[in-house]
Amino acid sequence: MYLLIPAAGMGQRMGEEWARRGQAQRNKLLLPLLDRPVIAWTLLAAKEAEQIRRVSIIGQPEDFKEFKQIVHHLGMSKMVQFVTGGTTRQESVDHGLQDLPVAAERVLIHDGARCLVTPQLLDRCAEAILHCPGLIAAVPVKDTIKVVDATGLIESTPDRRHLWAAQTPQGFDVELLKRCHAEGRSQSWEVTDDAALFERCGLPVKVVMGEETNIKVTTPGDLTIAELILRQRGIQKSHE
Repeated sequence: MYLLIPAAGMGQRMGEEWARRGQAQRNKLLLPLLDRPVIAWTLLAAKEAEQIRRVSIIGQPEDFKEFKQIVHHLGMSKMVQFVTGGTTRQESVDHGLQDLPVAAERVLIHDGARCLVTPQLLDRCAEAILHCPGLIAAVPVKDTIKVVDATGLIESTPDRRHLWAAQTPQGFDVELLKRCHAEGRSQSWEVTDDAALFERCGLPVKVVMGEETNIKVTTPGDLTIAELILRQRGIQKSHE
């Protein structure tokens, strides 16, 4: 199975974390989490998954030197390719799709910032995408959700029994997803994930049960939560 990891974003909400460390803001996936950069934990899960054979990191050239050092340190140099991303996640994924070998029929896409994904979830999604055109990992919503208008007033309360929080990995038939991206470009659609492109093109997307710990590291507080989860898994800093 081929795995694309979008890793081109700066992560504006991590600016204060870089400032706290006395450094200019850089790619948030290079921030340390225990003894490794955030993206290293994502890559380790891919390395340990039984179904993943090739990984493409889609990023900006200025980050490639550090990314390559991380990949080398993890012993994944033969497994990982590097693709120059675009100005948006949508454009970056499109670049990754175009870089896939002609023989690639299915692909998984996983955000580099979801660094707590387990190899088991990657494998479950890799198996499931062999039997459907598109899928996403997701978990049922626990909170009551309110739809609020521009003035701050509640408009409606959707039935949470039908609400799921989308995660990654997401998986797709490669040719169908390429067509969806082409349609998105022609229609100037702007979406936050590839499942939304599939939906707009009228294609079915299956939900695969995700993991509650599969959080996206977006804010400094998320780093603290991620470290706690890793420690609960029995992972400690090397000097402890």
